[in-house]
Amino acid sequence: MKDDIKKALEVLKSGGIILYPTDTIWGIGCDATNKEAVQKIYQIKKREDSKSMLVLMENPALLERYVDDVPEIAWDLVEVSDKPLTVIYPNAKNLANNLIAEDGSIGIRFTKEVFTSQLLQRFRRPLVSTSANISGDKSPAVFSDISDEIKSKVNYIVKYRQDDNAPAQPSSIIKLGAGGRIDIIRK
Repeated sequence: MKDDIKKALEVLKSGGIILYPTDTIWGIGCDATNKEAVQKIYQIKKREDSKSMLVLMENPALLERYVDDVPEIAWDLVEVSDKPLTVIYPNAKNLANNLIAEDGSIGIRFTKEVFTSQLLQRFRRPLVSTSANISGDKSPAVFSDISDEIKSKVNYIVKYRQDDNAPAQPSSIIKLGAGGRIDIIRK
């Protein structure tokens, strides 16, 4: 795993794209603060750049660097969630502008998975995390489900957990709105 983290860091720091395991499904990722790298992911996925993607972080203490005025309820949601939870926060900042939704929001998930936690600790920036598929296609539950087309377009494929065949599920998604409003996007 150490070698994978080292190689992934080199790619991320140079503006490249990685294919990596997360706490949910396999993801395509890049530096969430690098506009050009984010644009590459939209191209790989053949996805409209008006559809925002989420970011992974490993430490909730960093949230205020990337979200202006975090709603109080967010801290409780992150703390009590017993499964992967993506929270869509209003007023994103300090991220690539083509990553932020038209309404100024951003989806953030705090990972507890070993590889991504260690990678994020060393990278010290949020990581884009979007399913490793062409937009509109089924999300891959395991590494072997990822198409050769996706694999051929990334700069580095993490070896860790490629042989893990336990089917993974995407995260739950909640959107926080004005006045403490909570919308459940995906259970």
